[in-house]
Amino acid sequence: MFDAKINWLLPVALTIVSLGSNLQSVKAQSPYNYYTFSADYTTSVTIDPSFRPDLGIVRATITGESVEPVPYGLNFFISNTYGKLNPIENPAINRYTFNSDPRVFGLDEEPILADRYYGGTNELFGTASDSAEINFAEGTIRGGGSITIAGGKGLFKNATGTITFTEEDRLNPPGTPSQGLAKLNFNLQTSQPVPEPKASITFIGMAVIGIGLRIKGHIRRKGNSSLF
Repeated sequence: MFDAKINWLLPVALTIVSLGSNLQSVKAQSPYNYYTFSADYTTSVTIDPSFRPDLGIVRATITGESVEPVPYGLNFFISNTYGKLNPIENPAINRYTFNSDPRVFGLDEEPILADRYYGGTNELFGTASDSAEINFAEGTIRGGGSITIAGGKGLFKNATGTITFTEEDRLNPPGTPSQGLAKLNFNLQTSQPVPEPKASITFIGMAVIGIGLRIKGHIRRKGNSSLF
C-alpha cells in the first residue's frame, strides 16, 4: 500500500525539483562578463607647454607598448589629456592635474580627448583623470590615476569599468619624449543576455496543471476501486 502511494508521487516530486533547479540556474547567472587583469607598458610622454601658457595649461600625449602580450590583444595604448600646473611650492618640482575633459579647466570650446587601448579586434575607449609630478632635480616624472571606460570594440563593445595606473618616466630635454614604464590594472565588465524567466514560469504553470490532473485522476481511480 505504501509503495503504491510513493509510485505516483515520485514523478510529481521529481518534476518540482527539476523546475526549482532550472529557476535557480537562471537567478544565479550574472548579467555581466567580468575581466580583471594587469599589464606593464613601456611609455613615451610628450608634453606641449605652448598650448595655453597664459593659463598654465599643457597638452599631454602618452603612448604605450606592452612589455609582454596583454590579454585580449590590448598591447598598445594612446592617451591624450589636458594638464594644469598647480601652484608652485618648490621651484624644482612642478605638479600637474590632468584630465581628458577641458571643461575641468574652464576650456569650454576645446574638444574632449580620450584614451584608446588596442592591438587587434578588441579595443577599449575611455577618459583619463590623473596627476603627475615633474621633479627637475631628480629628472623624473611620476604620476598615476584612473581611466573611466565607456565603450569599445569586439569583445569589449559597450564595456564599462576602470583602469587604474601608476607611471614613472625619465625626464628628457624639452622637445624630446620622456621614456618610462606604466603599470595598469584593468577592471572591466560587459553585459550578456540572460535567459528570460517567462519560459520557466510557463513551464511551472503547465507542470501545476499536469500535477493537478494527475492527482485528480488518482483520486478518481481510488474512488472507483472502493466501489468493488
